[in-house]
Amino acid sequence: MTDFPRSPKILKGAIVGIDIFNPIASVVVFQYNPEQLTRSLDPQYSDAAGARTEALRLGGPPHETISATINIDVIDQLEEADGLAATLGLYPQLSALEMLVYPKSALVIANTALLATGTIEIVPPAAPLTLFIYGWKRVVPVKVSSLSITETAHDPQLNPIRATADIGMRVLTYSDLPLTHPGYWAFMAHQVVKETMAVIGSVSNIGAVLGDDVNLF
Repeated sequence: MTDFPRSPKILKGAIVGIDIFNPIASVVVFQYNPEQLTRSLDPQYSDAAGARTEALRLGGPPHETISATINIDVIDQLEEADGLAATLGLYPQLSALEMLVYPKSALVIANTALLATGTIEIVPPAAPLTLFIYGWKRVVPVKVSSLSITETAHDPQLNPIRATADIGMRVLTYSDLPLTHPGYWAFMAHQVVKETMAVIGSVSNIGAVLGDDVNLF
């Protein structure tokens, strides 16, 4: 059976972890886009000792958190006799998601060796640059703050074949990252897109308030 020819092509969201020490990025493409995203913004106003002239001065971008529930399975792949799905189930996809919050084992081993040689100060390993991608208008650098995975079905080898992942993320802004970090510019691009969308929405809303017969331009 063929799809309805006029059905829209659905873009798939993704979470991508980019690590300079790993040429293969951790890529988790949503098999089914989350039906709901919860976003919370905490405005950051400047603390100017209560001065009236400073009441509306912003100290920086808001602290934003995003939470979503992601459903994934390999039922379709199993029906198509996909060899990887039949052998490993969802284990590779879940591992890619989990590795966003794991330090790389090579760095852990290196730090352990340095400690054994008497090195006093060890630099903790950094997490990969993680991008939450939900359409071209929303490509946001984030830090995974919580991750809960529920495996709801398994194959005879106990590989997960259906799972739900609840993921919480905090958006990283130019206040969190240095100028030389690519995440700094990823957030700036995201904010520019958001400002453009706000202008489009505001023009439309002004026209609705003033009446349809008002020509704003």
